[in-house]
Amino acid sequence: MNILTALLPPQCSACHAPVDAPGRLCAACWRQVGFIGAPLCACCGMPFEFEVEPETQCAACLRAPPAFERARAAILYHSVGRSLVLGFKMADRTYLAPSFADWMTRAGAALLADVELLAPVPLHRWRLFGRRFNQSALLAAALGRRSGLPVCQDLLLRRRATAPQARLSAAARRLNVRGAFRVRPARRAALQGKRVLLVDDVLTTGATVSACAAALLDAGAAAVDVLTLARTPARTA
Repeated sequence: MNILTALLPPQCSACHAPVDAPGRLCAACWRQVGFIGAPLCACCGMPFEFEVEPETQCAACLRAPPAFERARAAILYHSVGRSLVLGFKMADRTYLAPSFADWMTRAGAALLADVELLAPVPLHRWRLFGRRFNQSALLAAALGRRSGLPVCQDLLLRRRATAPQARLSAAARRLNVRGAFRVRPARRAALQGKRVLLVDDVLTTGATVSACAAALLDAGAAAVDVLTLARTPARTA
């Protein structure tokens, strides 16, 4: 045990109970994380409560198909999962990125096997200035190290500041981010014909990642998949 560990014993990343190493969860919180597995929507990755055929899509994806082909997430944005995400991006617990990338690598194994380039969802420059880091960029960098895939941190630009999505309806979210993203002109050549994996922290309605995917496809990407740390338990059209 070093002096720092003796003075500041490691705590659970969710509830602050004592643990044996920094960045870990206690047993009680681990059981409540809510890892996502099959059965799930073949498109957006929403978990189903009953067994379905592997290519089954949820009603929301059938009603309003997103611009991306597949989205997957590691955990549910609920209970302990929500606390972990909020601590990561709002309480500067950036040291959690490698652990989260491990979870995302498992959840998105099929996607990572197919894509050629990773890119984070960008923050507007003023929000980046206030927060000091882009949580999606940290996750993308950690995923790149795990997978060996190239990461283009500045592939996408956020053209304008958008209102926070949290309290908006699904329709309002889509309107809020319509036309908000574009591919950086200097990166267009590297994008041509590539299958891109968009990386973000949370998927709710899919409006933001769908707007990003549309911008990538318009600029020459062959296809776009999405991998997020968390997703809300249900997606609405």
